[in-house]
Amino acid sequence: MENLSQPPASPRDYALLNIVWAGALTALLRATARDGGRHAPPPGELPVLGVATFALTKALSKEKVGVWARAPLVERDEDGDRHPRGRGVRYVLGELVTCSRCLGTWGSLGLVGLRVARPREGRIVASVLATAGLNDLMQAGFSAICAKSNQTESSAQAAATTARRAAAPNGSAAAPRR
Repeated sequence: MENLSQPPASPRDYALLNIVWAGALTALLRATARDGGRHAPPPGELPVLGVATFALTKALSKEKVGVWARAPLVERDEDGDRHPRGRGVRYVLGELVTCSRCLGTWGSLGLVGLRVARPREGRIVASVLATAGLNDLMQAGFSAICAKSNQTESSAQAAATTARRAAAPNGSAAAPRR
């Protein structure tokens, strides 16, 4: 990573990115105003869209499958940490694609925009991504439960070994009982 004497991005670079996002949001709002809001996602779809946004942004910002989107904008240092490349808008975009919360605002705008522009397709894409997101959450929960179980089992084995040693003459470990 290059040593920068000046900040790699200016407030103007960040403003440009915000203006583009606000312009896309304005276009989306105008599209829903023309149809009287009939295609705006109802509140009941928000959980699906939220989980879909989670899955999309996690894939793009964190997973190997999203490396194609990050590669032109992000570099890795010797420790494997990711850092934005370049200066100006390129640097700001590098920050965006490595931050799942930041990218989430863009992903949600895209998914809601698809839902408004093409309701059927938007519902299908959101459902597929939400299902993947729920799978991801369940896999994480399963891994956490397995890790806790392994930790508990390991602690119980250590306690049993300590108890056998304490009960054995000379403090030596007694042969395990089976």
